[in-house]
Amino acid sequence: MNDSQNPSALRSKKHITDALLKLMEDLPYSEISVKQIVLETGLERKTFYNNFTSKDDVLDSIITGTITDYVLALTRSPEGPLTVIFDFCDKNRTFLSLLHKNNLLYLLLLKLNIVIPEINSSMDISENPFCKLIGNLDPDYLIAFNIGAIWNVIFKWVDRGMTDPPEEIKATLEEYLKRI
Repeated sequence: MNDSQNPSALRSKKHITDALLKLMEDLPYSEISVKQIVLETGLERKTFYNNFTSKDDVLDSIITGTITDYVLALTRSPEGPLTVIFDFCDKNRTFLSLLHKNNLLYLLLLKLNIVIPEINSSMDISENPFCKLIGNLDPDYLIAFNIGAIWNVIFKWVDRGMTDPPEEIKATLEEYLKRI
């Protein structure tokens, strides 16, 4: 993806990402082409390729942006991590459903496994919402454990249609954690 901050490029990127998401509502991701995305936006094909290399690059950009927002929410909120995670997932319900419908939720997990450790290593420990849990322990395994555990719970919630109240899921997890 082209990281240009030019206002015109940013608008084009937004049109392209919105078009992909709109198309994913009606078509399987595997059947969507760059041509369809371009037609949906009304932009020139050249504009697409000035900003992205492929439709996978567009989806990766959306996932990266979503994870960036997620990390910001985690580090800035006074709420506990479970509350922030479920609030964030509720806010991004449509996107998570689109990924699930297209069997692409795993891409979110793969990106989390890259981004979260990078952020952890560059983050001031006082801003890390998990510093009380990690303490002086090796963070690599603990981060992988936390990402896998919570996001598999989120994936189960998405798989069930996100109908279970997040408060009940959080209460179940908190009760379980007290037992171990």
